[in-house]
Amino acid sequence: MKRTVEPKVLYFGTPVVLVSTRNPDGSTNLAPMSSAWWLGYYAMLGMGTSSQTVKNLVDRPEVVLNLVDPAMVAALDRIALLTGSEEMSDSKRARGYRFEPDKFAAAGLTRTAGAVTGLDMVEESPITLEGRIEAIHPIGGPSEHLCALSMKVEQVQVRDDLLMSNDRYIDPLRWDPLIMKFTEYFAGGAPAYESSLARGWQMPPLNVG
Repeated sequence: MKRTVEPKVLYFGTPVVLVSTRNPDGSTNLAPMSSAWWLGYYAMLGMGTSSQTVKNLVDRPEVVLNLVDPAMVAALDRIALLTGSEEMSDSKRARGYRFEPDKFAAAGLTRTAGAVTGLDMVEESPITLEGRIEAIHPIGGPSEHLCALSMKVEQVQVRDDLLMSNDRYIDPLRWDPLIMKFTEYFAGGAPAYESSLARGWQMPPLNVG
């Protein structure tokens, strides 16, 4: 038997990504998100339009997706409730977000220069995807404040131990992405870390800042 319900969130299991974008002053904003999927050399990213990440990408389309593995979960959770925007909605403020201009330092992550975008990438990330946003599409009505961004991937860097012998394929047994399932972090099907987001169930999953 099934019941008709209205779940608070519909995150049935999506990979966690740290997104690098360029701020107006040229510095790199780093933001976690968990609405991403890929087809060929394109990625589709779902984000809130009020985030600093989206504001940056509207004017400066260069972007890096730093994929996250379970070893990075504590660092990621340290910035889950930080935003790169000094202006934030009342709802975001009520959920505990605060402004932080240097999220690399707050997370304890290392900067490394991107080869294509010139953005700061995350050295600890086992897989990085550099590219550009080619289109931004609104999702729902104006009151939803959501959008989908289409990214063209221009360069892929992968840690050596994750590559198969011919370098064209990533070993699916060795690559273990960190997954956001509803408001909890999972790795290998098991809980990976106590999420700051889950401590207040009213908070939605990662939706970049």
